[in-house]
Amino acid sequence: MFWKKYFKPYKWQGILGFFFKLVEAFFELMVPVVVAKIIDQGIAKGNTTYIIHMGIVMFVLALAGYGSAIICQYFASLTSQGMGTLMRRDMFEAINNYDYEDLDTLGTPTLITRITNDVNQLQLAIAMTIRLLSRSPFIIIGSLVMAFILNWQVGVVFLVISPLIALAIYFVMSRTQPIYHRINKLMDKISLITRENLSGVRVIRAFNKQENEKKRFIETTKTQKDEQVHAGYLSSLMNPATTVIVNTGIILILYVSAIKVNLGTLTQGEVIALINYMNAIMLSMYAFANVILIYVKATAASQRVQEVLSLKPNMVEGSQDMPDSYNHLITFDDVSFSYKEGQALEHLSFTINEGETVGIIGGTGSGKSTLVNLIPRFYDATEGRILIKDQPIEDYHYDTLRHMIGIVPQSATLFSGTIKENLLWGNSSASDEDLRTAIKISQAKEFIDKLPDGLETKIEAGGKNVSGGQRQRLTIARALVRKPEILILDDSASALDFATDAKLRRDIKKMHATSIIVSQRVSAIMNSDKILVLDHGKLAAMGTHDELLQTCTLYQEIVKSQMEGENNEK
Repeated sequence: MFWKKYFKPYKWQGILGFFFKLVEAFFELMVPVVVAKIIDQGIAKGNTTYIIHMGIVMFVLALAGYGSAIICQYFASLTSQGMGTLMRRDMFEAINNYDYEDLDTLGTPTLITRITNDVNQLQLAIAMTIRLLSRSPFIIIGSLVMAFILNWQVGVVFLVISPLIALAIYFVMSRTQPIYHRINKLMDKISLITRENLSGVRVIRAFNKQENEKKRFIETTKTQKDEQVHAGYLSSLMNPATTVIVNTGIILILYVSAIKVNLGTLTQGEVIALINYMNAIMLSMYAFANVILIYVKATAASQRVQEVLSLKPNMVEGSQDMPDSYNHLITFDDVSFSYKEGQALEHLSFTINEGETVGIIGGTGSGKSTLVNLIPRFYDATEGRILIKDQPIEDYHYDTLRHMIGIVPQSATLFSGTIKENLLWGNSSASDEDLRTAIKISQAKEFIDKLPDGLETKIEAGGKNVSGGQRQRLTIARALVRKPEILILDDSASALDFATDAKLRRDIKKMHATSIIVSQRVSAIMNSDKILVLDHGKLAAMGTHDELLQTCTLYQEIVKSQMEGENNEK
């Protein structure tokens, strides 16, 4: 089992918790014996001193049991919370090592549910294992043994009743486990709907779809509620079933014991002790039944957590560093790439030299973002080779490869913290001068200087308290702080006005870095050293702006449509 590695650091805490719970159970088993002695030797004989003496013994047993229970609770909490912390750490590390393809397949909502709710379920199961699962069998077996010691014929009743209780528990457990599997999947769906509604609240309100989303949420939660109620109905059978069985056992005990008392082979105190032991079995069975239900839920959670931990990335990290000499900075050699949904790129071949500015343009879904995502090796090419500095991209350390690349994705993502903290993501050791230079080139200086706190201005999660254009400029500045050899701008200036965009491209050109600009705007890429025109994943043409105007029909159409659009706006 995968959880054994997490139990090992807390082995002794778990063992001590288990031990003190057994100590508590032992003291509890002694109480009915003391009660029997008080009845038979104290009350029956009118011996007040003996009653007081045994009462003190009962108090000491209760106090010792209570102390043992507290110690057990402490070690159980220490073990369960510690194991859960280690699980979450490994899950977070595993998720961060996933390929993009794995992240796309599993999805964010289910990963959040698994690292939170499912681990909580396992923590509860671990704690209950130490606190109840160790105690209940000990009490049940101990009660059986004590019943046989008191009278073996009455003990036979205990042997008949116990398997019936076990069958009742098994019946409920076997039928509720599949239901909890379905409930966990529905929780994933609820998490997905909630996440979509929170992140897309502006779009939902803009299209007046609040009622549709409410309906979708209500339908899913109703299905989850129905499944939960169904599981609750089955689970609710457990306590009545065990109560009926145990009370039947008590009736049999009273019947057999009455005969034995009349014969003088059993005392009244021993009858009370036997009934107490039967009640102890019933209460332990209740606790055991609840643990079983927790285990049913934990089994489903365990499989989901194990799936996260066992999923290994398909891409293998290389071991080489960057070479000192090379001919071409980037080479695509007959590169193709496919998602699970279908082909995205087909047989691309081109080179990019150091210091060049390369523009990439094409229609929606032509594969522009997919192409640039292959360069930092977010995905591996399905066919062909990608070379960086004349070496296969698979040969490099991830750190070595990605340290030389500054990428600004389409989605401008900022993190909670100050502007300065966000910029330092690009290079944690960057100086203030490096930050000022990056801010100036990205055209972010103008609005940062107007902020009362400047670089210390707080940014909310996702950058919700700044505009789209400001977010884009800050993400560009973050990439520039790294001083990358290769700068990739994946349609990352779409929210900027034409004048700001032109200043940005002019200042980036002065950096003499190799720049790859993905854009829908011809104006953004027309001054590039070379332009790649993509059409449904294929390289339709490559050349300068002037060359493509003469040779590429698709490029001509794009230029014409944008010129017409500008004229219409005028």
